[in-house]
Amino acid sequence: QVQLVESGGGSVQPGGSLRLSCAASGDTSRSNYMGWFRQAPGKEREGVAAIYTGDGSTYYASSVKGRFAISQDNAKNTVYLQMNSLKPEDTAMYYCATTLYAYSPLVRRYYNYWGQGTQVTVSS
Repeated sequence: QVQLVESGGGSVQPGGSLRLSCAASGDTSRSNYMGWFRQAPGKEREGVAAIYTGDGSTYYASSVKGRFAISQDNAKNTVYLQMNSLKPEDTAMYYCATTLYAYSPLVRRYYNYWGQGTQVTVSS
């Protein structure tokens, strides 16, 4: 089992920045891929960014590429999502997830373990 705890959400104005954190505990040997997903009210949960912890390879949705950056601190078993130039359409609940293997790292169904989520609201 892997436990994930997200933090860092909040409210910000358009153009602002936030950094989300996801701390993993438990059997982290099963956390080869870590991803950030988001779900807005009435919409499907979508993949935002992911990282392969083995070599640091990163993956981004086209809607956030160039604005968001995923990174890892292996010593702390923590993954971060730096979000810059935030837009109102980035408003959603953000979830951290992990899995041993993900053929497509931004696809939800490949992930086994999920955090409880942290709310991000972008509004003027």
